[in-house]
Amino acid sequence: MRGPLAALFLRDLQLAVRVGGGAMIGVVFFLSVVTIVPFGVGPDMNLLARIGPAILWIGALLATLLGLDRLFQADADDGSLDLIVNAPVPLALVVAVKAAAHWLATGLPLVIAAPLLGLFLNVPPAAMGVVALTLAVGTPALTLIGTVGAALSVSLRRGGLLMAILVLPLTIPVLIFGVAATQAAIVGPMSFAEPFALLAALTLVSAVVGPVAAAAALRFGLD
Repeated sequence: MRGPLAALFLRDLQLAVRVGGGAMIGVVFFLSVVTIVPFGVGPDMNLLARIGPAILWIGALLATLLGLDRLFQADADDGSLDLIVNAPVPLALVVAVKAAAHWLATGLPLVIAAPLLGLFLNVPPAAMGVVALTLAVGTPALTLIGTVGAALSVSLRRGGLLMAILVLPLTIPVLIFGVAATQAAIVGPMSFAEPFALLAALTLVSAVVGPVAAAAALRFGLD
């Protein structure tokens, strides 16, 4: 079982990082969101420092979901999705592997880029590590939640719009606790541990529920 899953992981990772695969598109989109905000907000550096973590999280959320609509659609287009669904490997495990490959290609670069892009938003240098930590813990939940929307929209026309409508409300708790943890570490007075623990709990719940729900949606869509 490890052989097919490892091959699938490497294949999805290679497709994501190649030219036009979508990994760099997410980073460029993240960069665009972060660099545009200071022009809209103005030269108020104190305001930028207050809203900086929220802008980083919103940019990461949108960049993570940017390429998720193609997570299963490419397999459906070339017919390999039918083979994946009917393979002896548990479908939920396949979904988890594909989600891991997507996060490694799209989410991890966002985590690495966030401290640098935080300079554009006047985020204190001491808080850069906290921003990266919360994104590293929270962005997998965004990917796992997005897999459910991608699975539901794989058999529909204009599924990308439907995926955004379905997924964005589900990602709000992750966004709330991610921003709250970052703000607590920077300005207080709330303890950093409480929202961060809830953020980690959301990721763990998504890791369990997301692949199972996405697998059920794939089976339903292909029936």
